[in-house]
Amino acid sequence: MFTRRQTLSLFGTAALAATLPGTGRAASEPLKELRLGWQKNGVLALAKGTGALEKHFAERGITITWAEFSSGPPLLEALGAGAIDFGPTGDVPPLFAQAADSNLLYAGTYRGSAAGSAILVRKDSPIQSIGDLKGKRVAFKRGSSAHNFTVKALRTAGLNITDIEAADLSPSDAAAAFASNQIDAWSIWDPYYAVAEKNQQTRVLTTADGIVDSWSYFLSNGDFTAAHGDALLEILDELAKVGVAAQSDLDGTVAALSKITGVPAEIQRVALTRKGFNLGDIKTVGPEAIAYQQALADEFFELQIIPKQLAIDDIVWKGRAS
Repeated sequence: MFTRRQTLSLFGTAALAATLPGTGRAASEPLKELRLGWQKNGVLALAKGTGALEKHFAERGITITWAEFSSGPPLLEALGAGAIDFGPTGDVPPLFAQAADSNLLYAGTYRGSAAGSAILVRKDSPIQSIGDLKGKRVAFKRGSSAHNFTVKALRTAGLNITDIEAADLSPSDAAAAFASNQIDAWSIWDPYYAVAEKNQQTRVLTTADGIVDSWSYFLSNGDFTAAHGDALLEILDELAKVGVAAQSDLDGTVAALSKITGVPAEIQRVALTRKGFNLGDIKTVGPEAIAYQQALADEFFELQIIPKQLAIDDIVWKGRAS
């Protein structure tokens, strides 16, 4: 018998969450459990490994539970459905969630490395430039940050997303398709990129460096935020402390992330040493981040990738004193 959280992790989607009872938060209820979604990268994965949040909230009898996701879209499905309270994602997944009127808010920001995302081809592929992707089968997870990177990379060659055959695949499915020659190219982020890069049969067509900024976000469930905004502030503050400490001890951070994620240490080191990577760069959502997301939302609406215009500021958590 699987628990609800194990089932979400196994299937990598939160569609099931909408059918599950008891997922909402009532403002009158004292906080007893924080339900966090995480992926195999970043400061939240590191916090899971070190137990930092468990230690911080232990005195108040608040337990921490974790649900793993392969990418942002299923994580935000779970978040909007109330199956989890808080989690990280790239820039595009929140647009799809907001367009679907999902019950979530932007809570914080962090900057990754643009060099940590890439479009990969096989070493012997005839594809030598971004323009050569025209008419080719390119895999990326629809609604992920790789979706945005692919759109902008194609634009540098005068192409549109409709000029390729887009394959909507999760990272694990895309990795298998790439290895078996079922796709021509793969747009992906670390650590999946760093894993694939180690294969001598893989060639990097381009990274996102110079093509797209690397904004990522922490989002929270709307009901949870309304009821427990003070706890949300504490989560962000604790994650910032974890990130700053981790950035000053790279060897320890590599070992810790490798242990919790199962990704080999040499792969983690590659991801953590990409140009501009900084685990400690965690902030509340400011004007620059909002402007970036709004421009992205406008662009995706114009391209008819999302069905309606969005006002990003409408779902930005403004915070409250703890």
